[in-house]
Amino acid sequence: MNKISYKTYFNDRLKQVDFHGVATHPLYVMVTYERQTIYFKSYYFGLFSKPRFFLDVPGAGSKGPDIELAIKKEKEVISFIIEKHRDDFSMETFKAAYAYYSVDLCDLSEKGFRDYLFNFFWDDGSPFLGDLVRHGGKHVVAYDLVRDFKRNFEKTRYDKLVRNAFDSAPPYLPLYGFMSERKRWPELCLTMMEWQSTEVTLAFKTYLERIYPKADGLALVKEVNALPYSKWA
Repeated sequence: MNKISYKTYFNDRLKQVDFHGVATHPLYVMVTYERQTIYFKSYYFGLFSKPRFFLDVPGAGSKGPDIELAIKKEKEVISFIIEKHRDDFSMETFKAAYAYYSVDLCDLSEKGFRDYLFNFFWDDGSPFLGDLVRHGGKHVVAYDLVRDFKRNFEKTRYDKLVRNAFDSAPPYLPLYGFMSERKRWPELCLTMMEWQSTEVTLAFKTYLERIYPKADGLALVKEVNALPYSKWA
């Protein structure tokens, strides 16, 4: 196998952007193989720039992730891809694998889950709460929002919301709940690279048996594997 080299760098040809209160040039990645070089914006720079990773606690202040976290995650996924495709590496293979393995399953499934909440509240007689979820709460983690629903809703309504989600929404709730038991801020993500580990998928099924005992664990694992990015497999 010919040598593959890569590095992350801040693209100073582009204007600075805000990264949780810090002005910085966007983080990019450069990969070189057989005299061919590609450049692309870091997926994790975009991911960790999102409002859901920013903490703002009354009386305690606010903070966001360090950019070093994005650099760390880039190195992890690129090293993984290089090792996995040691015998069949090409730039096209790399680009497809990067798009597949780097993606955060929680981020991928959150929009569909928010759409579900919007429809649920409209159908359940609370249209303005649905509007708030869709248009006014994007800086709030959807999973945390549902935890507050549990504290403030009647049990029958909350149970209905969760039960219907398994039929009408992406598997965001179990994915985020599982991830949040294994991770600590700011690394609150579950990548496809991690999901492909047998240990992780088995642990996910164990989590489902404990938290959602009526859920079909095998069906949910298949549902995660069939999310829209599967075209990159």
